[in-house]
Amino acid sequence: MLIYLDLCCFNRPFDDQTQSRIRLETEAKLIIQQHVRDGRHQLVWSHILEYENSLNPFLDRRISISDWRKLSVIKITHSDKLVNLSRDLIKLGIKEHDALHVAAALTANAELFITTDDRLARKIKTHGQLRCALPWDALACLENWYEN
Repeated sequence: MLIYLDLCCFNRPFDDQTQSRIRLETEAKLIIQQHVRDGRHQLVWSHILEYENSLNPFLDRRISISDWRKLSVIKITHSDKLVNLSRDLIKLGIKEHDALHVAAALTANAELFITTDDRLARKIKTHGQLRCALPWDALACLENWYEN
C-alpha cells in the first residue's frame, strides 16, 4: 500500500513517552516504518516534509527523519497543481502546512494518510478523497486485523 506520514507522525518517537497514547502511537508508527523497510508498503515523501523537518532545531532528529526520504518511492515536489489543491483544502478548514501534506498525498495517489493530529484526521475524513488514520488504526489497516 502507498502511504504518506505527516511530520507529526515522524516526530512521534521523540515526544514524551510517559503518556500511553503517545507510546502506543510511537510503537504503531515504528512497526509501519518497519513494513516500509521490508517492502510491504511504499512511502511517499514531499517537499513540505523536507521543509518542515529542516526547521527542527535537533540535528539528530532532522537526520533520522530525513533518512526516510531515501526509502520513499515517490517524491512530491512543489508545483502549481499542488498549491492549487492545497488552497482548496484550506477552504475546508485545513491549516496551510497540513493542506500541503494532504495535497502531496493526493498528488501521489497515496492510499493512506497517517497522522497523529485528531483534528486533521477528522477534516480529511470529511473531505472524503483520501483515506486517513491515526497510527494504530493505520497499522490495523495495513496488517488487515479486521476481516470486515
